[in-house]
Amino acid sequence: MNLKITHQSNYAIIATTDEKLNSLNAPALKEEVISLNKSNVSNLILDLSQTSYCDSSGLSAILVANRLCKNSNGKCVLFGLQPNVKKMIEIAQLHRVLAISKSLDEAVNMID
Repeated sequence: MNLKITHQSNYAIIATTDEKLNSLNAPALKEEVISLNKSNVSNLILDLSQTSYCDSSGLSAILVANRLCKNSNGKCVLFGLQPNVKKMIEIAQLHRVLAISKSLDEAVNMID
C-alpha cells in the first residue's frame, strides 16, 4: 500500500494514496499504525481522500488504529471520506464509534 506519513508535534497524518483499501493492502496500513503506536504516536489522522473503496479488511485496519489510539490515551480522526467509503462506515454503524471530520483543519482541532 502506498502511504504518505507526515509527523507533527503531537500527531501523525497517514494518507492513503491507493484507490482501494481492501484485503490486499489493509495489512500494510495496520502495520504502519502499529509501528507508529510503538513509537509513542498516540494521535493519528487518517486521510482517506484518495480512497474510493473500502471493504471489511479496510474497516478492520481503521478500527485497529482507533483502538490503539484510545488505548494510549490518544485519538484517531478520519477525514476526506469519499461517498462509497462513508456509506460503508455508516452501514457498519462505525460512524458512531469513529471520529470523522470534514477537513484536515477540523481533524487537527479535534486532536488539540
